[in-house]
Amino acid sequence: MTNCPRVFGRAVAAVAIVAIVLGAPGVDAQNAPSGVPETADAATAAHVLNRLGYGPAPGDIARVQKMSVAAYIEQQLHPDRIQDPALEARLDAYPTITLSTAEIARDYYGPADALRRQAQQAQANRPDRPAAAAGAAGQTMAGGQTMAGGQTMAGDPAMAGAPPQRPQQSPELQAARRKEQQILQDLMQARLVRAVMSERQLEEVLVDFWFNHFNVFSGKGQVRVYLTEYERDVIRPNVLGNFRDMLGAVAESPAMLFYLDNFQSVDPKAAQKQADQQLARMQQAQARARARGRGRGQAVPPNSQQAQQQAQRIQQARNRGLNENYGRELMELHTLGVDAGYTQDDVVAVARAFTGWTIDRPRDGGSFQFNAAMHDNDPKVVLGQTIDAGGKMDGERVLDLLATHPATAKFIATKLVRHFVADEPPAALVERVADVFMNTKGDLREVTRAVITSPEFFSAEARRAKVKTPLEFVVSAVRASGANLNNPQPLVAALRALGMPLYGAQPPTGWGDTAEDWVSTGALLNRLNFALQLSRGQLRGVRLNVRQLAPDTSQSSQDALVQKLLLGNASTTTRETMAKAESPQQLIALALGSPEFQKR
Repeated sequence: MTNCPRVFGRAVAAVAIVAIVLGAPGVDAQNAPSGVPETADAATAAHVLNRLGYGPAPGDIARVQKMSVAAYIEQQLHPDRIQDPALEARLDAYPTITLSTAEIARDYYGPADALRRQAQQAQANRPDRPAAAAGAAGQTMAGGQTMAGGQTMAGDPAMAGAPPQRPQQSPELQAARRKEQQILQDLMQARLVRAVMSERQLEEVLVDFWFNHFNVFSGKGQVRVYLTEYERDVIRPNVLGNFRDMLGAVAESPAMLFYLDNFQSVDPKAAQKQADQQLARMQQAQARARARGRGRGQAVPPNSQQAQQQAQRIQQARNRGLNENYGRELMELHTLGVDAGYTQDDVVAVARAFTGWTIDRPRDGGSFQFNAAMHDNDPKVVLGQTIDAGGKMDGERVLDLLATHPATAKFIATKLVRHFVADEPPAALVERVADVFMNTKGDLREVTRAVITSPEFFSAEARRAKVKTPLEFVVSAVRASGANLNNPQPLVAALRALGMPLYGAQPPTGWGDTAEDWVSTGALLNRLNFALQLSRGQLRGVRLNVRQLAPDTSQSSQDALVQKLLLGNASTTTRETMAKAESPQQLIALALGSPEFQKR
């Protein structure tokens, strides 16, 4: 930590802080008090704001108390009824978040992709280029991912045969790269603006929850081209809708089809048939060429480069087959859960049901397409039930089966209760929420209502029992301090430094949602460092009024900060540490970096 006085070393006594944060008690469902209170004290209002949103901003606690907790919850469960003109005006600064995927591919990723291919081809044709490097050249997709012959992730330095030094990029390519980067930058900044500013706080929390549940990774090739549409049109409209609708939208999303490789999944018999047809056509064309050559007295090369390339494409088509990635994650992560009793045979059967679910012209930002020629039309048996609808309906029947399965209800209920109530979800609440899921056929508004109005949610043990993720910490710090957010880019960088880059979770499991996922000595030191940068005004475009928060380091300023930022909850250790602050900025940072502020 740069220029950090010794008081910060004492403040973060590493082992002590980790123990304090991890020591939050679990929820005892047996001794639960009543559910939604008719009147709420400040602590109850703060608890609701911390769980239904990203924490209270100045004035929020009094507002919730005045309107009642019940009214606030009902309001948040219907975000379409909440007017938010200030947020809508701010989002105008990010024009790409309203574009179609086809427009994004054509105007942003397409030009850079074409220039990269031109540069690659020019590099491959250089007479002084090593043969191995030239042979490794291949088509690349948007973001730098090499396709089929030598697939690598964007920015992977281990690409086989790559030259030891990256060739210098032309000004045109540099400009095109900056333009394509705007897509992800707009998406990340808009997400943070929404989290900080939106009056629809529950909706923003649920967008994060469900995006994480149906995670896709922006760094995998064409996924980033489809990411804007995925969050806007697949996740966001369905977070308080019907689970089956969201499951179906995800299944057809090109972002998910590409991320879990289902767009390439094909019935092996169909792949073999297609390859045989291509081979027959190639052999017929070659025979006609030889006949024309003999008629003209010309020798026909027996193995031209064009013929070699065509033969390679046929072999690739022959090697295509069933891809089980989506079928496995659909059951393990999206619906049933890992311990639901399905078998590898079920995984294969589900994968067969989704053959032919692909993307039309993926390089051009094309949409979902069902390709009947790729589909396995033979009957499948999934969880003991025969799927024999034929065509696209095979996949639809699987989604119907999984979306209404009791194991899915329990799995979704467990995740929601873990997120909103406690790391160890109370079993009785999970059972009740699962019943709501089944009885309402997956109505997520009612399922969410069952969680956030439960006695367990309002229990004393549930309060401050959850540790904030880096996203929750950063956004809540900005909201609680009343900082003016002119430019969210420093917050984007901060999340990367804190180990939670937006849209950057590589595995299908997404980010963790428990204390053990986020609490460590290094993580808490990094959080304190962020708090120091925020209080010192070192995050350009994020400004807080230090004089208003803490005019000095006096006892009265310390007490006021404990109330404003820690909502009156400060241990003796935290108060003693704050008393050692040497400036108002350090005092604010110590409050935001305290164990108490890490909890929600």
